Amino acid sequence: MADIFTLDRLGVGSSMRVSDVLGRDDMRRRLEDLGVVAGTRITCLMRSPLGDPCAYLIRGAVIAIRREDARYIRGERCECERGGRYGTY
Repeated sequence: MADIFTLDRLGVGSSMRVSDVLGRDDMRRRLEDLGVVAGTRITCLMRSPLGDPCAYLIRGAVIAIRREDARYIRGERCECERGGRYGTY
């Protein structure tokens, strides 16, 4: 079985597949509106100089998510094909 962890632990250049989104209904709904649903691949592109927020590639869009919100997103690391500047999506 794969190791499940939260998005805030994902390193720059690494990708994960979302397994579920936890937290308050309003926060979960907001993340789902951004495309963060089960099965979605998320890639960490960069961290801000102070480490928060981080920029993630989600369904072709670059989205900044704060660490406290990233803790609501659980998933497993995936080995994804790489290609182009941001990979093949």
